[in-house]
Amino acid sequence: MRGQRLLGHRRPLLSLSTSTPPFPSRAIPQQQQQRIVTPLQPSSPTSFISVSQPRHFTTTPPKPSPNNPSKMSAAAPRPGSPNRALLESEVKRNPHPDFKTVESSRPPWDASSVLTYTQTASPSWTFGDGANGTDPAAETTPHISIDPYAAGRPATFNYKLLISAIIPRPIAFLSTRSADGTSTNLAPFSYFQLISHDPPLFIIGFVGTLPAGGRCKDSLRNLHETGECVINIIGEGFVEAANSTSIDAPYGLSEWDVSGLTPKYDCETVKCARVGEAVFSIEGKLESVREFESRVVKGRVTSTLAVVEGTRFWAREDAINEERSLVDTKVLRPIARLGGITYARMTEAVEIPRPDFKKDLGEEGAAKLKSKQQLPN
Repeated sequence: MRGQRLLGHRRPLLSLSTSTPPFPSRAIPQQQQQRIVTPLQPSSPTSFISVSQPRHFTTTPPKPSPNNPSKMSAAAPRPGSPNRALLESEVKRNPHPDFKTVESSRPPWDASSVLTYTQTASPSWTFGDGANGTDPAAETTPHISIDPYAAGRPATFNYKLLISAIIPRPIAFLSTRSADGTSTNLAPFSYFQLISHDPPLFIIGFVGTLPAGGRCKDSLRNLHETGECVINIIGEGFVEAANSTSIDAPYGLSEWDVSGLTPKYDCETVKCARVGEAVFSIEGKLESVREFESRVVKGRVTSTLAVVEGTRFWAREDAINEERSLVDTKVLRPIARLGGITYARMTEAVEIPRPDFKKDLGEEGAAKLKSKQQLPN
């Protein structure tokens, strides 16, 4: 596959020892190192939702450095391996030279604002009506075409364009632990989405390579070497703390200390911690991981996709319904990611039932709509 490389791979219930490595290194012949299949061990039943036992694929983790057992040995960087500090300076997410002055001029946080439901913009909308009229410029303003690979166009332009247009994005507040169990990491990732419920599958995108490729995000390093993580959903109650974990801390410094959030070591299928303040969390096992090469700089791996399978769900008691199938949004109070340094609250919503063809449209109605279509020559 061109440009891609698929690699195999609120109440405490129990306490886990931090001295036992969660994923010990094993000597494996070179010809067998492409993919290792490791079935998960079944865990005892609990009051939380369980899923069938998945398999995760991973490569052999490197051995700890003799000089510093808490960190992994650095590998030689691949051609064109990006410099993280340089990329941050190029992106310039913060548009304000003096952000605190700008922030102080804005209205204070409205703690009384909660999720409310309104009508849609056009409650009388019916099939074939098209746009609801709330955007008059849509009919007269032309569009422009943007080539992501245009000569002289920096990759950071694509980044800023996409994160400002693909919004709002859910955030995976990812908790991981090093292979030797001595280091932990906590970081937010908005290249994140649910892709399946049976099995529960999630995708997380990382900017950078796997550990063998040189520069690697600490969360990806830990996830790849242990095959384990916890995905926490960020709520209004700890948005500042969650954002603080995006700091460019050196490997080995835990963002738990930076944020002041509470690690809960009561997970049942993984050995990393969940965030105690999170209303909803997901224990996960790495199902597969794939690297993608730059289309501009030949030989440079610029992004990595991880597929994670959920193995346990954690929901705060006041947020879950009796059959444990719905989370109350008013309790979850989720935070979403927008462009730049902007986050969003969920304080207003509309409900629109999914239409039923036979009941709401029918063959006769569909025939009338089809007659309006005009295809280009």
